[in-house]
Amino acid sequence: MAGNLTRDEARERARLLSVQSYAVELDLTEGEERFESVTTVRFTSTRAGAETFIDLAGAKVRKAVLNGAELDVSTYDLETGRLPLPGLAESNELQIDADCSYMRTGEGLHRFVDPVDKSVYLHSQFETADAHRMYACFDQPDLKATFELTVLAPSHWEVISNAAPDEIEDLPEHRGRHGALQASKRWHFPPTPVMSTYITALCAGPYHKVTSEHDGIPLGLYCRASLAEHLDADNIFEVTRQGFDFFHKVFGLRYPFGKYDQLFVPEFNAGAMENAGCVTFLEDYVFRSRVTDAVIERRAETILHEMAHMWFGDLVTMRWWDDLWLNESFATYASVLCQAEATRWGQGAWTTFANVEKAWAYRQDQLPSTHPIAADIVDMHAVEVNFDGITYAKGASVLKQLVAYVGLDNFLAGVRDYFNEHAWGNTELSDLLRALERTSGRNLSEWSKEWLETSWVNTLRPAFEVDEAGRFTSFEVLQEAPADYPTLRSHRVAIGLYSHSGDALVRVKRVELDVVGARTAVAELVGEVQPDLVLINDDDLTYAKVRLDDRSLRTLVSGGIAKFAGPSGSLPRALCWSAAWDMTRDAEMATRDYVALVTSGIASVEDITVAQTVLRQARLAVQQYADPAWRAEGLSLLASALRSLVAAAEPGSDHQLAYVNALAATAVSADDMAFLSGLLDGTTVLAGLTVDTDLRWTLTQALVSGGVLGDADIAEELLRDPTATGERAAALARAALPTAEGKAGAWNAITEGGLSGALLRSTIGGFMDPRHPELLEPYADRYFAEIGRIWKSWTSDSAQNFANGCYPALAVSPETVARTERLIEESNPPHALRRLLLEGADGVRRALRAQARDASA
Repeated sequence: MAGNLTRDEARERARLLSVQSYAVELDLTEGEERFESVTTVRFTSTRAGAETFIDLAGAKVRKAVLNGAELDVSTYDLETGRLPLPGLAESNELQIDADCSYMRTGEGLHRFVDPVDKSVYLHSQFETADAHRMYACFDQPDLKATFELTVLAPSHWEVISNAAPDEIEDLPEHRGRHGALQASKRWHFPPTPVMSTYITALCAGPYHKVTSEHDGIPLGLYCRASLAEHLDADNIFEVTRQGFDFFHKVFGLRYPFGKYDQLFVPEFNAGAMENAGCVTFLEDYVFRSRVTDAVIERRAETILHEMAHMWFGDLVTMRWWDDLWLNESFATYASVLCQAEATRWGQGAWTTFANVEKAWAYRQDQLPSTHPIAADIVDMHAVEVNFDGITYAKGASVLKQLVAYVGLDNFLAGVRDYFNEHAWGNTELSDLLRALERTSGRNLSEWSKEWLETSWVNTLRPAFEVDEAGRFTSFEVLQEAPADYPTLRSHRVAIGLYSHSGDALVRVKRVELDVVGARTAVAELVGEVQPDLVLINDDDLTYAKVRLDDRSLRTLVSGGIAKFAGPSGSLPRALCWSAAWDMTRDAEMATRDYVALVTSGIASVEDITVAQTVLRQARLAVQQYADPAWRAEGLSLLASALRSLVAAAEPGSDHQLAYVNALAATAVSADDMAFLSGLLDGTTVLAGLTVDTDLRWTLTQALVSGGVLGDADIAEELLRDPTATGERAAALARAALPTAEGKAGAWNAITEGGLSGALLRSTIGGFMDPRHPELLEPYADRYFAEIGRIWKSWTSDSAQNFANGCYPALAVSPETVARTERLIEESNPPHALRRLLLEGADGVRRALRAQARDASA
């Protein structure tokens, strides 16, 4: 994100201006560093003679003409990215001629050179406010306008934007402003419907292209030419068609942007971006090696999430970033609903949602930076750190709870009314609530106050007494909230009673009720026999942490977690895994007990997403939440269990691959390292397991971290895979070298600021290898010494990557917390940085509590 527009400035500019159109001309033939950008913008002002400003970042402004009068370009402020516009008329035309900069951080217009064939690829990424890195604009979501684009590009390139091109002209001898002479093409894209600047888009380069059509919508898929053989277009188009059919049915409005292109672009700094008609994705979603179905399911969810944005966000857009959740929560909920109702993943999509999205939400909601779903965003710096588990996952969880409250049909009817009333416009929370109130007949003001306008997550516990016959004489659900966030909410919940029947754990009774206040009696359960397991929030109807009573926990740890019966057992099993994980994170369950639960029950988990999530959580628990004196034993137990799982797994199955990947991330012993070495060099062969390119890197990274392989081995592996993905994998491996010299080299590479965004993330990932926290001890002080400089001088995305990724989270000690607090007190950092620092310190506090609980077990 370039400039730091405040909410007050945006409101004032929106009161003053209405923007009709942008006509942007770009010359992409001008070299490696900069490109020519000429923008003509037409807009009106409510006050003749008023003054405002237009946004343009990192540019050399050559000329600016407002209503025929040339402006003084020396008034352009390079630091703030603003050009003053004095003396406005009621109707205005502004033309700005500038040279703009290509980026390597994934913000603005990003330039990438493919190491395989040296081809150049460009893609834009403008959310939240980086459109003005490519063209001059009023870069805020409520100043919508049409967008017309003309691009000069090398003749062998594809150029893709929001609209389909209506004219492509060959220019065999184009000479640019700086004298470059080459064969080029001029691409013209006609004006789009009105849209916000942050969803305008440009991608260009020798992209490989696959086309199709569905229901009258032209479909396009793009990736780099060197990845073309790996693009599984059939699967992607299948999910795309399923999405359009489902959303057309439930939203009641056809897709509004003509053609629909999906591009898998290099060095993307997020998962995907909902540019209207020109959606960009992380190119890791082009699978060049074998992946599990969990990854394919995640890609499908991402495809559907971005498609839902065509309605939630692009057609109807939040007025300001306070209501970012109106985009992200709805897209998340709608994508999972579509997966559950219209794709092969069926209702298992809700199991994934419970295990992945809600875990993210619960973690985020318990940080000191927690905030309401409907947030208070005072400026652009604040929103940059708000693309979090609350905005996406908690919001979607609360929408799922709202659907249980008002009914799916009423909810979707309200959504259709909302689209019809506000198409092509901007909205706030109140607009949505009014539409839902009309169709549901319910007053949602109290629901909004409880769920959208307050912070934190409630905890629900069972409390009961039993008689000598083992029957409940009383049963209550206790609701808890911390003193700082005391809201007790209304929850629609189901309570499931599960008992052993033969070799299975089956539900013998289910009751559904509203939990209100601190204690809610459940009269319907009085007289029932106490089961082996009591599961509060069965069927995952509400958003709350759940606690297990002692007998229920014993049932799970002693093997019950493996005994849920049939396909219907997937969700309750996932909920029990989530409850146990929450209890471990909250220091109510010892890490060693959680590890025992995982090692005894993971073999029974058929859902591959749940299996991979649980294994990842178990590794994290041992590395950060275990008593340090028990950590080596815990890692050994996990690795031993994984060796057994690898040996027993069905050849060629997803589980086999998942277990090998988990073992590579866990292994520390010489015997385990020898096993991984054998897989890499081929002396150990597992039936059905192909040690392909990406698995080779996974094994190499583990063996480097374990001290078995070194620099020369990384270089040799990179010769085998001299691709962009290979370069990132090699950077991670080099940064994981378990030597003081290796860490010093990685630290210098990180802090010198010369890495692309993608290489920066990879290098940080290797540097922070949790196998060797002792090697990172000298860098805690260096982090606190550097963070202020880096935050001030780097772009937003890169600065956040450093602030989060290099925080000394593995230095689990009171001193780390104290050092963080001193830095905040002494330097008074910007709000966004302060938030990230507080989050880091909170993670250390949580680890200290969990380690103390584990030590007492």
